[in-house]
Amino acid sequence: MSQASQLLLEGVSDAVGFIGGALAGYWVGQFLGWNIFSEGYTGTSIGAILLVGLGGGGGLQVARAWRRANSSDKANKE
Repeated sequence: MSQASQLLLEGVSDAVGFIGGALAGYWVGQFLGWNIFSEGYTGTSIGAILLVGLGGGGGLQVARAWRRANSSDKANKE
C-alpha cells in the first residue's frame, strides 16, 4: 500500500471513529434527557458536552485499535 493510501486510510478511519463516537455520546445524552444545546450551562448540558467529548475520544481510540489490528493481520499473512 502506498504512503498516500495509508495516510488516507488513517485520516478517514480517525474521522469516522471520532464522529461515530461523538454521535453515540450525543444519543446517550438524549436518551438520558440531557440536552447539549440547552440555554445556559446547566449541569445536564455540561454532562451532555462531556458525553460527546468522551464519545468522540473513545471512537477515535477504537478506530486506531482497529487500524492496528488490521495492519498486524496483513503483516502476518505476508
